[in-house]
Amino acid sequence: MEPKYNDQGLIPVVAQNALTGEVLMLAWMNAEAWQKTLATMEAHFWSRERKTLWRKGESSGNTMRVVEASLDCDADAVLLRVIPAGPACHTSNRSCFYNHIAGEPQNASAGFLHTLDAVIHDRKSNPQEESYTSGLFRDGLPKISQKVGEESTETIVAALGESDERVVSEAADLVYHTLVLLAARGLSLADMEAELERRHK
Repeated sequence: MEPKYNDQGLIPVVAQNALTGEVLMLAWMNAEAWQKTLATMEAHFWSRERKTLWRKGESSGNTMRVVEASLDCDADAVLLRVIPAGPACHTSNRSCFYNHIAGEPQNASAGFLHTLDAVIHDRKSNPQEESYTSGLFRDGLPKISQKVGEESTETIVAALGESDERVVSEAADLVYHTLVLLAARGLSLADMEAELERRHK
């Protein structure tokens, strides 16, 4: 099935986080962007303002690795399920849809942890020379385990005598390095969630 483009040669595209289901952005594709996206499995779009093709994250580094591309029933809209390597929005928000209008907003913290977990796994599968995360994987499990131990100690020290800001900062470091440790063992945040859910029951 081929996309049905509008009279401007464009088709609307919704990008959705493949792990959390969160809608990240709405963009547009022309035929070239569609073909490049399928060829590279990296999201490419057409800028209506600049009148040019662009790869998501080409300047910011916040790329989107495509895990599935679908057309709707009329083939006039695209859904991309993606693994984002950072915020989707140019405002540095995780999603472009951050202006809450009505209804009960959902807690997005768990969604971000899944995004972070996805980025960590992507750095393991697709190492980047200057990436701290990729460097940890190159150093191996002993080094990663050592970092988890160090961050655990620093979190305890902060909790016993430092500011709330320091506690939050050290706890964030501990969570991040724990996710790296899980990935190094071939595990993920979802595995930890499943265990917590089992205990809750």
